[in-house]
Amino acid sequence: MKIFPAIDLRDGKVVRLLKGDYDQMTVYGDDPVAYAKEFEAKGAEFLHAVDLDGAKDGDTPNFRVVERLVQETGLRVEIGGGIRSEETIRRYLDAGVYRVILGTIAVKDPAFITEMIKKYGERIAVGVDISGRYVATHGWKEVSAITVDEMFAKLAADGVSCIICTDISKDGAMAGTNQALYKELSETYSVDIVASGGVSSMADVAALLDLGISGAIIGKALYQGAIDLEKAITLAKTIAQADTLAAQLGEGGAK
Repeated sequence: MKIFPAIDLRDGKVVRLLKGDYDQMTVYGDDPVAYAKEFEAKGAEFLHAVDLDGAKDGDTPNFRVVERLVQETGLRVEIGGGIRSEETIRRYLDAGVYRVILGTIAVKDPAFITEMIKKYGERIAVGVDISGRYVATHGWKEVSAITVDEMFAKLAADGVSCIICTDISKDGAMAGTNQALYKELSETYSVDIVASGGVSSMADVAALLDLGISGAIIGKALYQGAIDLEKAITLAKTIAQADTLAAQLGEGGAK
């Protein structure tokens, strides 16, 4: 399982929202690159970044910050928020971003998503943000009439490789993650699922590992010291190595 420390950007600062509420925002620092370098020093290989200004308004005001995150660290940076055109996708990919995350546009223009998945393959992930059982858009400010099941089924049929699924009610609340949701989705759909929202303890990390989830995004728990990033990464790698060894032994025993 991949561990993604998260950096949410607003006005170039490192922030966290509570349940997606822009009026309940905590500012943690003015230097996102410094946070990213600290994550890297603790063993992180990946970074999940969200342009909250872009998610809300549909533009890329924090592009230069994202560019610096790529240029000044060795992290594989994924970015979401306000990415609603191929021009923006291309701009981020040309800047060296590992993959871009499409969200609102997946609801507003499904044909565009289908085309981008075919064109860019694994460089495209889709963020499915859930309020209840419905998909939220525009930085979680609007809730569509599309259910999570309808969305997952469509994306799976389109061949998307990774879906980043966030339960908004859990995000930033430090009350645990929605294990039942991720279990249901992982058992129903053959796509890589990255869990986001409420990953607030090592027990949450271990539970997601047990479910076979592809990745976990950790935000507020890192900033508040509830999860030790280095320990979470070590746990994920240890379990992965054990699973690989067990598979190899199983293959050897079957010969």
